[in-house]
Amino acid sequence: MSSKLTPKQLHFARCVASGMSQAQAYREAYDVGETTKSETIHEAASRLMRKAEIKARVEYLIGQRERAVAASALSDRERVLSKLRHMLDNAEPSDGNKLRAAELLGKSVGLFRDVVETQQSTSADDLIGELEAMIESIGSDDADTTDDISAPSDQPLH
Repeated sequence: MSSKLTPKQLHFARCVASGMSQAQAYREAYDVGETTKSETIHEAASRLMRKAEIKARVEYLIGQRERAVAASALSDRERVLSKLRHMLDNAEPSDGNKLRAAELLGKSVGLFRDVVETQQSTSADDLIGELEAMIESIGSDDADTTDDISAPSDQPLH
């Protein structure tokens, strides 16, 4: 994959994959004069990123870094769990570390999850008051609408 790219293009791809903007990566990888317009740099960097080989290289490098981070996190997790298992198996029964190791192992597998339940209680008097208010509002709405649709007595209804 890297044989198709020049050393400057490889450097540009590495810079972009490391988190630099395309313009920053272009300035880093190529000889950019102080008088070079930033618009020119942006266009050149954009043109480079449109090349399939460079785009593929950037994606490859980003994927490689993400896999390394994931592997490192997994390795750290396994080390911690291994140490906790060792403490659990080898500590004295009266040792507080044994209990703490068991607790941490349990938490790591989701054994202890805090569940919080909330209930809102409303008294019967409050509910009756709310219902009466609703009934009154419905009754007043009906009275308002029936007045609007009645026709004067001297005109026929259509």
